[in-house]
Amino acid sequence: MVDAKFGRSEPLVWQVGALCRAVADALQARFNPVTVRGEVSGYSRAASGHCYFSLKDSTGQLRCAMFKRAATGLAFSPRDGELVEVVGRLGVYEPRGDLQLIVEIMSRAGQGNLFEQFLQLKAKLEAEGLFDAARKRALPVMPRAIGLVTSLGAAALHDVVTALQRRVPHIPVVLAPASVQGANAPAELSQSLSNLYLLTQSDQGLEPDLTHHRSTKTRPKLPAVDVILLVRGGGAMEDLWAFNDEQLARMVASSPVPVVCGVGHETDFTIADFVADLRAPTPTAAAELVAQPRDAWLGALDIMQRRLQEAVLRHLDRQSQRLDSAATRLGRPSARLASQRLRLASCAQSLQSAARYGLQQKDQQLDRWAALLPSSLQRGMQKEAQRLDRAALRLSLLDPHLVLERGYAWLSDAQGQTIARVGQTHAGQALTATLVDGTVDLTVANPPD
Repeated sequence: MVDAKFGRSEPLVWQVGALCRAVADALQARFNPVTVRGEVSGYSRAASGHCYFSLKDSTGQLRCAMFKRAATGLAFSPRDGELVEVVGRLGVYEPRGDLQLIVEIMSRAGQGNLFEQFLQLKAKLEAEGLFDAARKRALPVMPRAIGLVTSLGAAALHDVVTALQRRVPHIPVVLAPASVQGANAPAELSQSLSNLYLLTQSDQGLEPDLTHHRSTKTRPKLPAVDVILLVRGGGAMEDLWAFNDEQLARMVASSPVPVVCGVGHETDFTIADFVADLRAPTPTAAAELVAQPRDAWLGALDIMQRRLQEAVLRHLDRQSQRLDSAATRLGRPSARLASQRLRLASCAQSLQSAARYGLQQKDQQLDRWAALLPSSLQRGMQKEAQRLDRAALRLSLLDPHLVLERGYAWLSDAQGQTIARVGQTHAGQALTATLVDGTVDLTVANPPD
């Protein structure tokens, strides 16, 4: 603008909103539509369905918004550190005056550097067996003390302490503070864990210096730490990067007691989560996992107390009955003696009855044998007579006189030896022929040649 009176120009004064709209128009005319490649950072999805995140590389960062209508067409779920390529409209978010990219299309363009490092370390430690389910330990039901590693200024500290105070106010909590973000965070976290490991032995006499100050002052003995919480609130992948450190992962794996890792939100995963004995979706959930509600334990104690009382009363009743029974037996020995006499008399009567019955059985048996003896003897004699007749018949059949009756003769020499062959004779030999009714003397006239 030129002032006619003084002949000089005056600068144009913009309204803030008008300038933002002018810049947005210039961006629209100069760049849109625009395609950008970068790593996803701080990705979140609101209840409305809109998505908010940043795209970054080694030299810059750009805020992005993806409205629900575009987000519903996503074929994948973006994660922090993932390298993507987006198409959208570059503009200005006037309420804050921020440069903003409204994303219409998003596709994977590969893995980002941080995510690649994460996957490489994850594969390395998994191959070494640090993620194996076999090495995971169960959490103690009632820890003597709970170790806590987090930042003093973190909201996670308040959440965890509040949950523990509400559920188990009687269990002491030992805090080992450490940075949870930044270049020094992995070393501080490892040192804090190492300090807590010294308290896992019940005979440890002194509390170690948990604040990293150089001091020789001793402190009273603390209860033994039975479980450790490693926690941090949510954030972008680079904010949680300290928990993807290899040294910290190995320190967690070397813990003598179970470690619960509650880092970030439910969708956030770090290397420490995989190495820990148990992963919790949030710091508060981590506290709840190691802290059974006091009311539940008190209720259980009440039930156990009632059961114990009932058991004691039942035991006393049984013992009282035994005592009464013993007193009854001890006070009246004559009754037991009378009972034994009755039993003895019963046994004697049973013995006499058994003896009489046995004798009766033997008498009956003898009577039966006496009745059977005559007929048995008669049958025996008949059988012997028949056998003798058969023997006599067989003997008579062997009588040589029966042969002689058929016209045969029996020859014998002077010595009475039987002559059965011609060769046994010689001329002039005297022989005797026995016939059926007598004997005849013979002389051999012509012996055979």
